[in-house]
Parts: sequence; C-alpha cells; structure tokens
Amino acid sequence: MADYSSIDRSPLLGFLFYPRKDFTPCPQGAFDLFVPVAEDVSISCRFYAQDESWPWILFFHGNGEVVSDYDGIAPFYHGVGTNLVVADYRGYGSSGGSPTFTSLAKDAHLLLEAVQEELSRKKFHRDLWIMGRSMGSISALELAFHHPDQIRGLIIESGFASVTRLIKHLGLPSRGIDLEPIERERLSMIQKISTPTLIIHGEFDTLVPLQESKDLFACLATNQKQLMIIPDADHNSVMFSDMDQYFAAIQKFIEETR
Repeated sequence: MADYSSIDRSPLLGFLFYPRKDFTPCPQGAFDLFVPVAEDVSISCRFYAQDESWPWILFFHGNGEVVSDYDGIAPFYHGVGTNLVVADYRGYGSSGGSPTFTSLAKDAHLLLEAVQEELSRKKFHRDLWIMGRSMGSISALELAFHHPDQIRGLIIESGFASVTRLIKHLGLPSRGIDLEPIERERLSMIQKISTPTLIIHGEFDTLVPLQESKDLFACLATNQKQLMIIPDADHNSVMFSDMDQYFAAIQKFIEETR
C-alpha cells in the first residue's frame, strides 16, 4: 500500500474529502451493516438485495456521496440482474471517524471481508465484483491488487491511477509534499493487476480528465480489459447521459467474467 502519510498530515485533506453525514432509512428489501474498522469507528454499508441467486457488486462511491444516495440507483443494477452493496468511508453517512487516504485503502480490506461473511451468513450468491467511482477507485484498485482470487472482476468509473495526479490537475497546494513516491507505488501496483477490468469514463470529464482512465487502462496488466467512453458526459453525468449504454456495459462485463 502506498504511504499516504504526507498527504494525510497536510491541509490537502480539506480540499480532497467532502464528507456528508446524510443517512436515510433503508428502502424495502435493503439492509445496513456496520463494519468495525478501528476502536469506536464503524463504517456503514447498505445491501440492496433483490435476488439471492444474483451476483453482487461491492461499490465504493464517489467523493461527496453517501450510501443512501444509491437508494434510487440500486434498482438500475437490479435491472441487469445484479445485487448491489455500497460502502461509505470514515466520516461519511453514519460512519464514524474522519477520512484519510490511509484509512480509505486499509478499510477496504475489512469491508471486503465483512461483505463476504455477510453474503455467506445469509446464503446469498457469493460471486463478487468490485466497483469504484471517482475517489472510490482508490479502494477498488487496492482490493483488485491484493485479493484477485476473491473477486471476479473490477469496474472503475470516472477513476484515476493515483490521487497525486488529481492533486496536480486541480492545482491544489502541495508545496513541501513529495508526491512522486506515492505515484510510483500506485503505478507499480496497477501494473500488476491481472483482474478483468471494465473502465467507464465521460468524454468531457473536467474534474478527472479522460486521460486518467486512458492511462489506467494502459497500465493494467490484464489483457481482459475494456475502456468505454460515454460521449458528451462530464464527471457527474456519466451514468445519466446514457443509462442504457452504461448498464448494458456492466451487464455484459459481468456475464463475460462469471
């Protein structure tokens, strides 16, 4: 895992994380699980279970989002025959603690383990895909590298290889912070990921430029990889610009990697 301590101790955190404490009651058919990740700190996960025989996507959402934002989106995943579990981060939703990049990466391992245990306990189908949107790509790539034997595939939407590239793109104040070791470590890790991967990105994403996904695609070790560009879409419209194309790509990818 990359050493994020130099960023975690800096004012950059205030520019890079936008935690919200919104949390709504579960919709019908869903349930919440709170996963302990540190002393007095648990992270909320919401399971949108439609059919016990369907595969699952463990979804790490974007910055500024929370699990309950997906109450209205989960039915679209159900529409392509996939159950969905969405994980928050420290400080987001009803989760405790405060977010850091170190915790973002470390907690992902505990969340994966807890989700697998819950699927087994409830006798759900245990085929699992990992998906990360934007900031969630950090967690998703971390799991794809360390646990390739436990997941069937990786989906990255509006993501990036390293947060250091986002810091540079946005022109955030990083004087005195050596970003290069983090970027080298992340790229080295990605170059060893052999998990089948689908990457989705908006053509006109101004927050995370399309080039980030192109570079990520080029770095991945797997030969079973796809890059789908949504025409005319920006960072927050990539799913809504063409929902049919978006979810058809996810459905096809899961069918191909089952």
